[in-house]
Amino acid sequence: MRAADLLADGVATLRAAGLEGAARDARVMLAHALDLPRDRLTLALHDAVSSDAIDRFQRSIAARAARQPVAQIIGRRAFYGRDFIVTPDVLDPRPDTETLIDAALDRPFARLLDLGTGSGAIALTLLAERADTQAVAVDLSQAALDVAARNAQALGVADRVALRRSDWFAAVQGQFDLIVSNPPYIGTPELAALAPDVRDHEPRMALVPAEDDGTGLAAYRVICAQAAAYSAPGGWLMVEIGHTQAAQVQALFRAAGFANVVLHRDLSGNPRVVSGQARRPISSGEP
Repeated sequence: MRAADLLADGVATLRAAGLEGAARDARVMLAHALDLPRDRLTLALHDAVSSDAIDRFQRSIAARAARQPVAQIIGRRAFYGRDFIVTPDVLDPRPDTETLIDAALDRPFARLLDLGTGSGAIALTLLAERADTQAVAVDLSQAALDVAARNAQALGVADRVALRRSDWFAAVQGQFDLIVSNPPYIGTPELAALAPDVRDHEPRMALVPAEDDGTGLAAYRVICAQAAAYSAPGGWLMVEIGHTQAAQVQALFRAAGFANVVLHRDLSGNPRVVSGQARRPISSGEP
């Protein structure tokens, strides 16, 4: 069978399953099955495909038709120009989260803390972009930390990140120039409305905060209440938010004493990140 025929069959199967982006997903999975860079797939479409590659592709198509995310199927996701290992133990890094990376890179920092690191996409990207930085990245899930460790090794930054199992700040010490987090922010009532790709395949603890009261704000309350104690004077706190949570999260920042609170929008114009600055202590010479 030619690769083009195999691709056409896969696209048809995904469309019959009601999946948007069927052609895109099928091309990504075919390139993976053929062990080719995605930009080389077109050149291989007229080639015959081995039985092993056919089997790999057809199993991938079946998994995607059952709504498993493509990143989990192929085991990686491109994020901010780098490939990250992805498993069912971590949240699939999304392009919208790159808004947080851009906001962070607009600020100076030498030491950063990532709360709920998951795959490590945020912390490790910032380390890769800033060669003179050190990071602590924490998560409550040991399985997620194992994935982050693999990504740190693959990106060559393992010597600059300490990965710790921690319930938010519980195992954290010291102060940081930058604290970042993409915490769980889906309220329990919203869970049923999520796409099955997310609801049924991504870790619930990365989606819905513990002890959720229905608002999805529980993690922000914990982070904002404690972050100032771990922030260097003038340091920054930045969190990703749901698109309806901008006003509430900004209010939490201000109530916790953060200044210069700013809302950052993603490329679609949706509220995506809130940032704020820890207040500098007043010196003895100031009024």
